[in-house]
Amino acid sequence: MSKRNSANSSSGMGVGDDCKLKFLELKAKRNHRFILYKIDETTREVVVEKLGGPQDIEALPENQCRYAVFDYDFVTDENCQKSKIFFFTWAPDTSRVRSKMLYASSKDKFKRQLDGIQFELQATDLSELSLDIIKDRAH
Repeated sequence: MSKRNSANSSSGMGVGDDCKLKFLELKAKRNHRFILYKIDETTREVVVEKLGGPQDIEALPENQCRYAVFDYDFVTDENCQKSKIFFFTWAPDTSRVRSKMLYASSKDKFKRQLDGIQFELQATDLSELSLDIIKDRAH
């Protein structure tokens, strides 16, 4: 069982050590580009569910809430290679109301654990997380 970070104790929600570690790897080592997080409702802790690449955005569960981090690479109009780190809150319309409330109330405290987030998107449908939308936000 992972240790809990007490920074989220006011909401009663812990953050698994792996959450921050995998985020730091994404930022520094860039050995994965996408992290999917979920709240384990039994342990009341945010945990890493999956690591992957840009294609994994489409693997978000269709009826369950999640958080995700995506390191988006792009080339600017000046032909410079850049990357921006996005934080997603995924709350599909078909997810349980209780789950939506839990994710909404824990989001800010969790996000503060991930130093370096540059943009945030909230989505209820995959069309709201298209690469075109991400690209528009990053520029």
